[in-house]
Amino acid sequence: MEMITLRPYQLSDVDVFMKWACDDEVIRSSRLRHYSSKEEALNYLKEEAIPHPWYRAICLDGRPIGFISVRPGSSEGRCRGINSYALGSNYWGRGRATLAVKMAVSRAFQEFLDVERIEGTVDVNNKASQRVLEKAGFLKEGVLRKYLFINGGRTLDVAMYSLLSTD
Repeated sequence: MEMITLRPYQLSDVDVFMKWACDDEVIRSSRLRHYSSKEEALNYLKEEAIPHPWYRAICLDGRPIGFISVRPGSSEGRCRGINSYALGSNYWGRGRATLAVKMAVSRAFQEFLDVERIEGTVDVNNKASQRVLEKAGFLKEGVLRKYLFINGGRTLDVAMYSLLSTD
């Protein structure tokens, strides 16, 4: 039986990170950018993923197949966190992302004591990712039009989802 776990990324994960993170399907359906070299990917892991307060590898039987993060807010926004995730396309459609989201938000609510709400935004056209959040217990709150710039400089309409610590 396969096992999903979450753990911090390590620099030694760079090759498997590039394998799923440079997947055209993943790039097309997420806000990740393509890493054109191992050095670029190493810099991303070293400068962004590893120092991030809560950025984890989604592992299948110990091997990274994606990422999930929760970024806690600050100042008057410290009551909320922002959830992001991506999974290699070879691993879609089997409930793995939903399980990872459930695991991450449970831990984030325990570790960030001021966080009462975790938000996730999803491209309005990415129905599969919206289902992930819904199955993880998130409530769709509405659509934010022209909310984000993504790869190529175009703006994106997103669905806003949230989960409260009391849900």
